[in-house]
Amino acid sequence: MKCIIIYESIHHNNTEKVAKVIADEIGGELVNVRDFNKKYENLDEYDLVGFGSGIYYGKIHKNIKNFIDTTEHMDNQKSFIFTTSGRSKSSFNEKFKDFLNSRGFNVIADFNCKGFDTFGPLKIVGGINKDHPNEDDLNDAKKFAKSLK
Repeated sequence: MKCIIIYESIHHNNTEKVAKVIADEIGGELVNVRDFNKKYENLDEYDLVGFGSGIYYGKIHKNIKNFIDTTEHMDNQKSFIFTTSGRSKSSFNEKFKDFLNSRGFNVIADFNCKGFDTFGPLKIVGGINKDHPNEDDLNDAKKFAKSLK
């Protein structure tokens, strides 16, 4: 299975930690959205495309959104998503799925977990979910990745 995982991870590398576990498990190419270039131009050449993002005030990172917005409309391209956030709400993934589906992707699976969060006013109190994603979260990500095979 040829897979590419495109992600953005900013503050504490929460999403990158999850992305690496998933990529290792399924043998996928791992690309930070900021490093994406013409080498990976044809996403339809992949059997599976993964997208990962931290959640910021209930939304995916603007770099991931802009990337998807500027990607040619896909034709039912199989994809999966994963997110990390301070609140770890699955409803964030629903919005992400709807967005991808509107761009021609077929989201077959999703994963979310807690991430250390010091964004905005949380910085004042030292953040929430320190040490997340932890070993249990990463093991859950590994199980998720196995389910994609």
